[in-house]
Amino acid sequence: MNKLDLSDNKNRILPKLLTLQAEQNGDMEYLITDDRRVTFAEAESITNSLAAGLLELGLEKNQRVAFYLKSGIETILTALAVNKAGGIWVPVNTDYKGAWLADTIERSKATILITEASLQDRIKDVESSLNNEKLVVLGEESEISLSNATTFASLLDHSPLTPNYDDMDYGDTCAVLWTSGTTGKSKGVLQSHNSWIRPIAEAASVYYNSQPGDIIYNVLPLYNSGAWITAIFRALYEGIPVVLETKFSVSTFLDRLREFKATQTFTLGAMHMFLFNSPPKPDDADNPLRVAQMVPMPEQLKEPFSKRFGVELLPMGYGQSEVMVVLTPAFCMGEVPFSSLGRPLDDMEIKLFDDDFNEVPQGQIGEICIKPLKPNVIFNGYFDDDKANEDAFTGEWYHTGDLGKIDNNGAYWFVDRKRDAIRFAGRNISTMEVEMVLRKHPSVKDVAAFGLPSPHVESESELAINIVLQDGADITYEQMAEYINDNAPHYFVPQYMEFVTTLPYTPTNKVQKFKLREKGVGENTWKLKESSYEVKR
Repeated sequence: MNKLDLSDNKNRILPKLLTLQAEQNGDMEYLITDDRRVTFAEAESITNSLAAGLLELGLEKNQRVAFYLKSGIETILTALAVNKAGGIWVPVNTDYKGAWLADTIERSKATILITEASLQDRIKDVESSLNNEKLVVLGEESEISLSNATTFASLLDHSPLTPNYDDMDYGDTCAVLWTSGTTGKSKGVLQSHNSWIRPIAEAASVYYNSQPGDIIYNVLPLYNSGAWITAIFRALYEGIPVVLETKFSVSTFLDRLREFKATQTFTLGAMHMFLFNSPPKPDDADNPLRVAQMVPMPEQLKEPFSKRFGVELLPMGYGQSEVMVVLTPAFCMGEVPFSSLGRPLDDMEIKLFDDDFNEVPQGQIGEICIKPLKPNVIFNGYFDDDKANEDAFTGEWYHTGDLGKIDNNGAYWFVDRKRDAIRFAGRNISTMEVEMVLRKHPSVKDVAAFGLPSPHVESESELAINIVLQDGADITYEQMAEYINDNAPHYFVPQYMEFVTTLPYTPTNKVQKFKLREKGVGENTWKLKESSYEVKR
């Protein structure tokens, strides 16, 4: 391993980390899949050629390149190459399709859109709504069906440029990450180079305490922040390999760890709960995994899980796309309870405020708010969204939208999201966005989406939807599920659905969702798991 010296802010540029590793640690493997292994030196050469190809295609400084790619090596090389060319990368969730995909691409305002042959039919479905983005397809030329598309291979067919980092600053925006929309419509988070590097160098790397021979096993998708901070960019900073898995599988998880000799991993939501609930095997602990961060991990399962799988479990911490590490137990393990969020780093001040922006006393619940004490600690704002920026800040204080409390030992605890949202299978689902999809259906008069407690994970909920149909509407539950599946991420298909004659309203016509939660599942409720409908991913 080769942990980089980032004491000079001029080195805190994401692609420069690759250049430094190529110079100091070039023969070490960086990116690993079943059929390919790329060293740091090879990644440097490939991204230099790819950056030259992007410039030739017309990419200019600070223009955006959207990519709709699966979790593969090219996705990571593309991100680093875009930054080398002076551009900004924008990953698009590969679960998106139909109107949802079209809207995200349109709002990204990208100059170039990169996809792959296996996904291009979804792009073709929304091609009429594209804004003249130049299209690039990863795959054989004979596989390309998008009109006027360039092959990814043609971008690589350029002499490598020599990257010049002199005009780049560690506070420059390098990426736009779309939030999952927990408090309304998804927002594009403007990430600087340092907003990625700070949490890795100052927290995550300390947390994992990597040793020579360590290998990271990544099962998270590359369209959200988690994979990049816990695996991709941390491996780049520490000079160790990372294995890229296309998806998480309970049945193969341990075998894959053994196959790649992976020693570290990070899982979200119900992933590790499904693993724990799988039938025990005599060799469960016979695996190379040394440390794992699994969020959320119930306190009562920590010891049984650790013993069964022979792994050290790291406490959780707290972050979000806007501030990737807010609270961490990295420097206070053993001083605070395992299930707490830990304490803040010394580059920010944390306070809990009520709705009137008064600080709440210790032990009481308030919104977690942040004041950065150093430059480029938090995000650079929301992309093309003045209203969201205005709502997010009170002076120097950033409002996270999450509720917490602090105990008498100085440890912070997560309580709930301030606005209505659902967390399911590690994803944050905005009920507002689910409802927006349904409201576009001609048979829907009104709709309310809400969460019911998950039987698998205490901190998660399962999606339920109550729908008031238009008079005379003739539609089945399966047809409604199909409509959602075709026009939104697959996890927007609810576990429970019911056609009702009315919803519980306040005098100002707002739905009282607490009454729907109290009612729960009734005898007329449609249940996905008991139906004939099969969700398409």
